Amino acid sequence: MTVHRSPVQSFLESLHARFASVRDGEVAAYIPELAKTDPDLFGICLATADGYLYEAGDSRHLFTVQSISKPFVYGLALDDNGVKHMLTKTGVEPSGDAFNAISLHRVTGRPFNPMINAGAIATTGQVRADSLQHRVARILEMFGRYTGHPMRVDPAVYDSENRTGHRNRAIGHLLRNFDILDAEPTAIVDAYFQQCAIAVHCADLALMGATLANQGVNPVTGVRAIEDTHVENVLSVMASCGMYDFSGGWIYNVGMPAKSGVSGGVLAVLPGQFGIGVFSPRVDEHGNSVRALKVCEEVSRAWELHQFNPPYCPTSSRRLSYSCAERSSSRIRHPGELACVRDHGSRVRVFEIQGNLAFATTESIVRDVIAGSGEQRSVILDFHHVTTVNGAAARLLADLAAELERRGTATFFTHTPRLPSLRPQVAAQWTDAAAVERLFRFPSTDLAMEWCEDDLLETLPRPVPSRLDDLRTFEIAAGLTSEEIEVLAQLLDRQRYSPGEFIIRRDDEATNLFLVMSGVVGVWLGEPGTGSRVASFSVGTMVGELAFLDGARRSAHVVAECDVECSLFDVDDFLRLQESHPRIHATILRNLAVSLATKLRKVNRDVSILSTQRG
Repeated sequence: MTVHRSPVQSFLESLHARFASVRDGEVAAYIPELAKTDPDLFGICLATADGYLYEAGDSRHLFTVQSISKPFVYGLALDDNGVKHMLTKTGVEPSGDAFNAISLHRVTGRPFNPMINAGAIATTGQVRADSLQHRVARILEMFGRYTGHPMRVDPAVYDSENRTGHRNRAIGHLLRNFDILDAEPTAIVDAYFQQCAIAVHCADLALMGATLANQGVNPVTGVRAIEDTHVENVLSVMASCGMYDFSGGWIYNVGMPAKSGVSGGVLAVLPGQFGIGVFSPRVDEHGNSVRALKVCEEVSRAWELHQFNPPYCPTSSRRLSYSCAERSSSRIRHPGELACVRDHGSRVRVFEIQGNLAFATTESIVRDVIAGSGEQRSVILDFHHVTTVNGAAARLLADLAAELERRGTATFFTHTPRLPSLRPQVAAQWTDAAAVERLFRFPSTDLAMEWCEDDLLETLPRPVPSRLDDLRTFEIAAGLTSEEIEVLAQLLDRQRYSPGEFIIRRDDEATNLFLVMSGVVGVWLGEPGTGSRVASFSVGTMVGELAFLDGARRSAHVVAECDVECSLFDVDDFLRLQESHPRIHATILRNLAVSLATKLRKVNRDVSILSTQRG
């Protein structure tokens, strides 16, 4: 079974491999149970705001959440009490002190923010409950809304914290002294120890972050974990205070709200886009995981995710998606070829993209392409409605095209001239200039679709030969007897055309109907090569029937796109058939009407597909 790899997945795995050799930092030892952790564990998980997870390394290894619990319990307390009340219990200013410092306002006794231990204990005390067990149960239930599954406390880590947490007990009593805590502090501090000892893994952290990124709704379960009005409060204190004494450096270098824990976890959030969870037990002097810092810095740098340089992200970057089985190119084909395209055209997929492309808006497109890549012989990405493409998006698209190229899937980027930076950005990621040339080969999606259809037909038993001399296979002859076809054949004149030669010129009188016996002809509004190519006709089809019927002057140029041979049916001969062979005349007239109706139905079907998907 072929595994189809996303560039996002490959990038996370490359980061895992790159930083796995980093040995800086030490496992936190002041909590004895944490000192037992394998220092080489290393996991990464990214969860998008619509609930898709990318994982690398030890992403499902359980560890205790520690201080990463603080912003989430703060959110629960906000839901219970409101912002005004919570500001009387803890501030929101960075303290400049260590996370376990006894950092209280000298007059009010209020902790500086809910991310230091003093503020976190004060916050835990504001979770509404009538007992220790009730408080812990509510905290676990809240975490379960974020992760989508029941949560539990690690008893060994809780016991270790409980036996060594004398400083936190002292903080609890000081908070009670200043009436920051309204009840006896021992049970509240015990609940705080238990919330820090909740077992999580990287995928849990990433989904918790994605829930905040998704305005408080778990994108997988659809369950609201926190009121949307309080999400900004939680993210704000994470941004200003979440990384201990390194919070300023973090927001300057990485630019995403985040929270770390001394067990080695880091959770970061890019609002509206994703959450990321990283676990590696070796921490620096601030208590932050060394590897996790490097991973998040590189993710932010490579994908241009700093929150103070945000792209505009529309609701969806995918405007339309369809296959050639649903909507074929404007090539007019013989009915036999059309049937093959309808039967097998699902192997050619078009994705119309829109808006400004950054990491989040491009990742969903990459995911859509990868999801169906096993069935696709060709993929076309249409950039006609794209406004801008930043460096991160261009790299993702280049990686996607390279992955498809490795699998032998023909990939084309169309309507790109309005995005002059895209081609050099993609070329910078590839060493194969010929592959880049193939990628940008077609200026329009319709030309790319024609090529993909032809390529698909080459893999199938050929329904129509490259040259047709038998009139019975043409639409115009449907229903005619062999004798009647012979009468028609006597009226036709053969004409050859070289590549680029005009077959019909706009404003010419409509004196002939053209049956394409071999080759391909193109229909142009405006001058060939500079105007708009609106259709093409291949072997077994007829060109010019509308003006042939109503006598109007030609409305477009028709040009040979290769060596072409046509049979010409003079309009005067057609009119004389009405007297000499009225049945032949009536049958041909009906066949011309059916041909025009078929073309009209295709237009209606295309419009229906466009209208349905856009709606």
